[in-house]
Amino acid sequence: MIELHTLKPEPGSKKRRKRVGRGIGSGHGKTATRGTKGQKARDTIPPRFEGGQTPIHRRLPVRVGFRNVNRVEYAVVNVGTLAERFQPNETVTPELLKERRIIRKLKDGVKVLGEGEINIPLTVHAHAVSKSARAKIEAAGGTVQLIEK
Repeated sequence: MIELHTLKPEPGSKKRRKRVGRGIGSGHGKTATRGTKGQKARDTIPPRFEGGQTPIHRRLPVRVGFRNVNRVEYAVVNVGTLAERFQPNETVTPELLKERRIIRKLKDGVKVLGEGEINIPLTVHAHAVSKSARAKIEAAGGTVQLIEK
């Protein structure tokens, strides 16, 4: 019967740690398994060290390009998606798009793009609309109203 006090690891599964640099009697004294001479035998080298050439963090430029602080980022919806997800004569608003999980975040507003076809009349309220999207919505008998920010 196996009991807690009789448990032992499998023979050969536990290996003793190699203690280097602890005198000639250990078998790993003097050079401590590092071979002879050279940089690697004398001191530790950081992994990022590149042999004396200018390191990559100094070769790369400090800042590249710029970030436009006035950038407007829209949540994008295509007219094809509107045709699939809405009933005829329904009003499409940013809040309704978010509620129905067509967009995840409102960001700086909603922009409707002209990808896909629409054949039902919808009233679309959006912050921006592409020319092709406006043309398709109005050709289907719908209207577009821009939301002012």
